[in-house]
Amino acid sequence: MRSLCFQTLLLALVLIQFSSSSFSWALLSSSDVNPPYPKAISDLKEAIVKGLGFPAEDFKIYGFDPRDAQVGHSVAYEFDVEIDNKVLPLKLLEDVNRWEYVDLPIFRVEEPGTHQEENGLVEKRGSANELPVLAPFQLAGPMELWIQDAKDMRLSLPHDVDAGVLKKVILADGAVVTVKGARSVSLRHPLDVPLPLNRTQNGFAAGILTLAEQLRHASRAQGAPLLSLRIVGPTSLTAPSSSSTTSDNRLKLRRLAPGFVELSSPSKTKAIERLSAIDVQDEVPTVLSPTQFTTMWPLASINGSNSNLIGFEQLLSSVLGPKANKKGSFRLLKADVSAQTFVKIGFQAEKKLKEGDGFSFESFPEWRTKPDTVRMNFEVLAKVDGDKVVPERVMPVNPVVVEDTVASNMLMGNVTMSRTPVIHLPPNPFTL
Repeated sequence: MRSLCFQTLLLALVLIQFSSSSFSWALLSSSDVNPPYPKAISDLKEAIVKGLGFPAEDFKIYGFDPRDAQVGHSVAYEFDVEIDNKVLPLKLLEDVNRWEYVDLPIFRVEEPGTHQEENGLVEKRGSANELPVLAPFQLAGPMELWIQDAKDMRLSLPHDVDAGVLKKVILADGAVVTVKGARSVSLRHPLDVPLPLNRTQNGFAAGILTLAEQLRHASRAQGAPLLSLRIVGPTSLTAPSSSSTTSDNRLKLRRLAPGFVELSSPSKTKAIERLSAIDVQDEVPTVLSPTQFTTMWPLASINGSNSNLIGFEQLLSSVLGPKANKKGSFRLLKADVSAQTFVKIGFQAEKKLKEGDGFSFESFPEWRTKPDTVRMNFEVLAKVDGDKVVPERVMPVNPVVVEDTVASNMLMGNVTMSRTPVIHLPPNPFTL
């Protein structure tokens, strides 16, 4: 009996020792501060360290768990405005409506000789194979469109037309098409924009509408250069649907060269011929009222009361300053609107404390050990550009506050219970 008990005790000690060693090994592997990051995350960390400007020996960042990355889609607006030989870059970003946990391929870490999808090592939390696209929009002539990366683009007028692989499309005055599936739209050549800029009136971007209408009339003149746009990745160009099916509402196609066509509206032909013999600059009103024009050329689908358009007009007015109300012009060097994929991921930064950092220990209790380093929590908003993740904005995040637990003897001034005075409560007749 004693030998059996001894054997049982020995076996229990062996199991306890084995389990404790396994637990310590698992704890060590799970607390690895340098996990095998994918190249996109490693490049993102290097870009953040360079952007913050702290010395590498005094500053460390860690975290960046790809499983915690949230992915969303938005629209980015980038403009370069030249005013008095000074170039001012402007960048606007729409708010992301929805954040999702998506398994991006650039965040996958593949082990040598294995395939993650076949072995089921990648958690499918969403689809990230499709590139983001802009919402459908309408363009009105006169202008020219240069098409890129659109081998399977449909051309419907309103019925499908086989025009081959299109590289260039000219929209005559009066022709309107709806563009679907485009990833970006950009200005191909610099554009001189006349001034003054009238401020927003009655909830309409009257200033932008006036400038757009002046540019439209200027482009109608004989020999004037057409407004040229580059569109990447459209899936279709279609004529706007109409309740009437008469020939006057249909667009006319004319092939000019392989991959080069012109779209015109038969109903506008006579009106254009009359305008060619008249100086169109005399017909341009100096101030437009909302009842005259409600859409902005060449983007016929944007209403003059669009909040983004009004916000851009206010921003442009603040950038121009007093020049906005004077006669003159400014030069638009770049205008790019693109659908982008953004990633939001958190990380931690650790910095060594030195004299002159401005960190105060007044809020620390005397019994607490003063730290040598300080940890900060951040969240980075980055743009996915192919196989790279480019940081756009780094924001500090308040961590979860952990309550300090203090032993009772510390609260009592380190006095033993033997020296604590005994307090007798008054007797209670209901006490048993």
